Amino acid sequence: MRDLETFQAALELKDPWFVAGSRFDAATRRLDIDISFTKRARFACPSCGAAGCPVHDARPLTWRHLNFWQHQTYLNARVPRVRCPACGVRKVSVPWAREGSGFTLLFEDHVMDLIPAMPVAAAARTVGEHDTRLWRVIHHYVDGARARDNHSKVTRAAFDETAARRGHDYVSLFVDLDHSRVLFVADGKDAATVGAFAEDLTEHGGDPAKITEVCIDMSAAFIKGTAEYLPKAEITFDKFHTVKIVNDAVDEVRREEQKSRPELKKTRYVWLKNETNLSSGQRELRDGLATRNLKTARAYQIRLTFQEFYQQPTRQDAETFLKKWYFWATHSRLQPMIDAASTVKRHWDGILRWHDTHIANGILEGINSLVQAAKAKARGYRTSHNLKAMIYLIAGKLQILPST
Repeated sequence: MRDLETFQAALELKDPWFVAGSRFDAATRRLDIDISFTKRARFACPSCGAAGCPVHDARPLTWRHLNFWQHQTYLNARVPRVRCPACGVRKVSVPWAREGSGFTLLFEDHVMDLIPAMPVAAAARTVGEHDTRLWRVIHHYVDGARARDNHSKVTRAAFDETAARRGHDYVSLFVDLDHSRVLFVADGKDAATVGAFAEDLTEHGGDPAKITEVCIDMSAAFIKGTAEYLPKAEITFDKFHTVKIVNDAVDEVRREEQKSRPELKKTRYVWLKNETNLSSGQRELRDGLATRNLKTARAYQIRLTFQEFYQQPTRQDAETFLKKWYFWATHSRLQPMIDAASTVKRHWDGILRWHDTHIANGILEGINSLVQAAKAKARGYRTSHNLKAMIYLIAGKLQILPST
């Protein structure tokens, strides 16, 4: 009797529910706790809330609970169905578990605490369950939290794609720049993903017409999608992607030149790193190569100068600077640098707009790092549905309510 009283207190059961018995199987190290309800108990109708409905019948159900000591514990109960004058026969809800789950609320709460800290497969091993069952729990709470999420104040967004798995599968992340949180994750990286974001934004109380600023890379698909689905948004091209275009051009010059200048082999990062990031050995090598009349050295100087664009004090100064840089790059007789300058010219206004907004996808890069770390720990996710749920969980700043 004392054991039953202990279990009753630990489970915080209230009338008409009570612990009727318990069994421990030493061979399987499993503890079963039987729960029942008092005779002639009446329950509220789960559909309309009408009180005092008599029990029609009861059906046995089992839920995995938190371990007692080191032993797996299960709750067993005959769950009543009540006869409501208005709704007919309805199954009541039990206070320790949500409808349709094979776990108790406390067990699910424990799982949701574990998931952000470890791969789902590791969490499954920790609690002794198959990870497929845990994914169902994760999706339930993430979907519920997203349904409650309010995007009515979103006015500035950044978006970028990230690889969902090896190959050419991608998801696009849409981030609230003002609150550093993932708003939406879409399959693919085409213009339609922006339309899907606009639709999801509306479903969460937001308004695509209120998005006034977006920060993106120079993806033609994102540019087209922004124009079509976010008509009031001004585009700022992310400075890290813009600098990367010029950086890649320098590397292309080096790769072509090293065919005739073998001293350039294995010097890639000498030309791609900024001055402050070079080691003493790399700096010494770079300085020595810079005196040899190399095309790569000229391209490197064009790249370093381009970065000064972002240090100009005003937009007017920046535009004057960019015009001079563009003339230099297009007259450099280095085709990759000419091509990079042409790309800058085609995206002129969005690049200059950085001096009005000072927004960049650095937030998105940080979130992407979290996503890649989670993927690495999990050795990938079997479906993009699971990956998207994990992105929302670790970077969506959702209000997860495991007791719902």
